[in-house]
Amino acid sequence: MRRRDFLALSAGLLAARSARAAQAHIEVFADEPIGTISPDLHGHFTEHIGGVVYDGIWVGENSKIPNMGGIRSSLVEALRALKPPVVRWPGGCFADSYNWRDGVGPRGQRPRRANFWINDPFMVKAPDGPQKYEPNWFGTSEFVRFCRLVGAQPYLAANLRSLPPKDFYEWIDYCNSPAGLTSLADLRASQGDKDPFGVRFWGVGNESWGCGGDFAPDEYAVEFRRYTAWLPQFGVDPALIASGPNGGDIDWTRRFLDKLTEKGKHMLRKVYGLALHYYCGTSGKGQAVDFTVDDWYSLLAKATRMEPLITEHWAAMGEIDAQHRVKLVVDEWGAWHNPGTEVHPAYLFGQMPTMRDALISALTLDTFHRHADKVAMGNVAQLINNLHCLFLAREDQFVATPNYHVFRMYAEHRGSQAVRAQFAAPAHPARDDGRNWSVTGLAGSASIQGKTLVLTAVNTDASRPLDTEIVLRGATAKSGKLSVLAHPDIHAHNTFSDPGVVQAREEIIEARGSAFTHRFPPASVNKLVLELGS
Repeated sequence: MRRRDFLALSAGLLAARSARAAQAHIEVFADEPIGTISPDLHGHFTEHIGGVVYDGIWVGENSKIPNMGGIRSSLVEALRALKPPVVRWPGGCFADSYNWRDGVGPRGQRPRRANFWINDPFMVKAPDGPQKYEPNWFGTSEFVRFCRLVGAQPYLAANLRSLPPKDFYEWIDYCNSPAGLTSLADLRASQGDKDPFGVRFWGVGNESWGCGGDFAPDEYAVEFRRYTAWLPQFGVDPALIASGPNGGDIDWTRRFLDKLTEKGKHMLRKVYGLALHYYCGTSGKGQAVDFTVDDWYSLLAKATRMEPLITEHWAAMGEIDAQHRVKLVVDEWGAWHNPGTEVHPAYLFGQMPTMRDALISALTLDTFHRHADKVAMGNVAQLINNLHCLFLAREDQFVATPNYHVFRMYAEHRGSQAVRAQFAAPAHPARDDGRNWSVTGLAGSASIQGKTLVLTAVNTDASRPLDTEIVLRGATAKSGKLSVLAHPDIHAHNTFSDPGVVQAREEIIEARGSAFTHRFPPASVNKLVLELGS
């Protein structure tokens, strides 16, 4: 046998043995593009709720806590490293009780209001303070300065429930009118902001099916048309985001778009995106830190419901918007646990993110990447001290949660071309809410930019590693490196006293040719960066 034939036969035998040993399979189709992964898919959300704004973002200019004009310095520095694309504010349900004029003018003279959430049973028991009685220290100018400090675009949610359209128009005027040309531009300048903010993203109400007005979808469509008629632009083409469905409410999507286009399909040009909200909530005792392996699988399974929500709403949108001019905007998503792990008694919906939440972050971002042609923006809820947060803070203490590390790992996908990839591994069954759930054993996404392929993968198995055969179609790898977020304890989390329990590690891996095998640790988030050959 010639040496060349012997080597080819040996390579074939090795590949066959590797395939037999592998428990899972990933196939990446380098020549099957999906769409560009918009950085906006990795966006954030900040609401005046609990400890998000006060003691989270805003500590005050005279605080002993290091700050940049009143904004927590440690948060700014951590976010800068993440390069956040967009931040949504001021809500959430708070938005539809908020008058933007309350947050302008001299800070000491701004009105104090009862916060929207004051009647929540948790807040009834909470101590008095800015989380309960809104002092309006943090208004439009402060929020835009925060966005500029961290390098993000602002996304403002307008009050449709309790303010007339005139107030929406005038908020746009305040933000975007050229210096010195309108009275509202002069008001902005009096805050120290002579130049316009150039705000592009505007939400027209929030959760209008619920706290945003209890509208029926056709009723909201009429309000949307009224609020968006003849908006001032000031050189900025506004990207208007309509209040979309709650989870799987396909009827809302159909009826809203049907009523909106009653006067013609040209009305679709007004809508940049339709806002879908979905939280995967825990049931039973529903604790953020204290959970069983069955709880682990059931919540991860609920997180993967994001995919059918996207495809089903997209199909319904296509019935009316055949050209799909309107995209989906998932501007609230994440895990929602029962109270008991918040770091302060006034932090409504505060919870301690663990490795389970990190996997939910990765599963969701991978879903957005796989549907980069459908989803224009995603905003995890919320940034700090609330729900699926990236940070926790109390007074001078500050820590990044496991979710932060996932966002930092996944940033390398941004701006790349998403390509089709198939993931196969044994699924894990679970039962929750009286239903049978199932979560895939392995999920992820792939993208290519130039000669670099980024492959992210989540091993959902709580205790076992996953030997996986990775096959590249239409490409070959010449080298690779790995980032992995994992911990032997699925309950692991970072705390003020021990901030480095969960963090990513990096290493060089053997990744050559069009097929190789890699072992993914149990309960892990993984990123493989492969340099491709010519």
